[in-house]
Amino acid sequence: MINFIVNPSAGNMKSYAVWKKLEVYLRKKRVEYRYFLTEVEGDAKKISYSISDTKEYVSIVIVGGEGTFNEALDGLNINERISVAYIPTGFSRDLARGLKLPKSPIKCLKRILNPKMIRNIDYGILSFANGAEHRRFIMSAGIGLDAELYLNFNEKRDVSKLPVIREFKKCCSKLSVLCSSVSSRGYVLIDGFKKIEFNHILLIASHIHPYSLGGLRLAPKADNLDGELTICIVHQRSKLRLLRIMLSAMFGNHLKYTGVRSYDCNELKIHLESAMSVHTDGRDCGKCTDIHLHCVRQKLRFLL
Repeated sequence: MINFIVNPSAGNMKSYAVWKKLEVYLRKKRVEYRYFLTEVEGDAKKISYSISDTKEYVSIVIVGGEGTFNEALDGLNINERISVAYIPTGFSRDLARGLKLPKSPIKCLKRILNPKMIRNIDYGILSFANGAEHRRFIMSAGIGLDAELYLNFNEKRDVSKLPVIREFKKCCSKLSVLCSSVSSRGYVLIDGFKKIEFNHILLIASHIHPYSLGGLRLAPKADNLDGELTICIVHQRSKLRLLRIMLSAMFGNHLKYTGVRSYDCNELKIHLESAMSVHTDGRDCGKCTDIHLHCVRQKLRFLL
């Protein structure tokens, strides 16, 4: 029995049409399955928990965008009996790129039904609100401009039919966020002992996978099997240099610039003098001055 968690509204309502095609294939192949449709934010987390709260072996497939996967991951009772898979139907393919999934949903389904391997991959945990709240993440979590760009990306998605118009509006929107970004003094504590202070922190991004924000490569060498977070810190006063850095990040070439630092670690603590926006896989966590991130090594069983 395969369990599907389906967000029918993902990808501007295209997800439901994709799901109906997947159902046709499942019935044709006489696969035993059941499915759950999400209706509002938070449903995927509740459904994921109810399915995985068992002592039996369970396979869960998330059909939707990366936000849906993040919710499902956050509610999952992770253990050696639970296996997960992903069929992307949202706007962004960052997680799909990181996992090297096929572009076709049907091809994704075929691989899930006959997986080449079951790989145990990493995931991260973000703690905030003085440790009172915790969120898991599969791709990235971050604070500052990284989160602001994600929130803008989620709130102002354009559904124009012409790709040129859609991309132009997206670029203008991102440029507006870059120009209005503010920095903060603060420090990071790496693996509990290495403290580094910065005067003009704009963003701190913590990655399990290389891609974010629709193809941005802030952490081009991030690896979901090494048990470490790949950290990118941008600390810069000049908006012109910031623009150059972010454009270079599209190709993963930003690490050569002054004002960009990269670290690999299992645990990271961040303290800022001014509160900044925080996200996990693009999900809003509010504004904070202190957050704690750490990587859980190879505990999530993934069908590939």
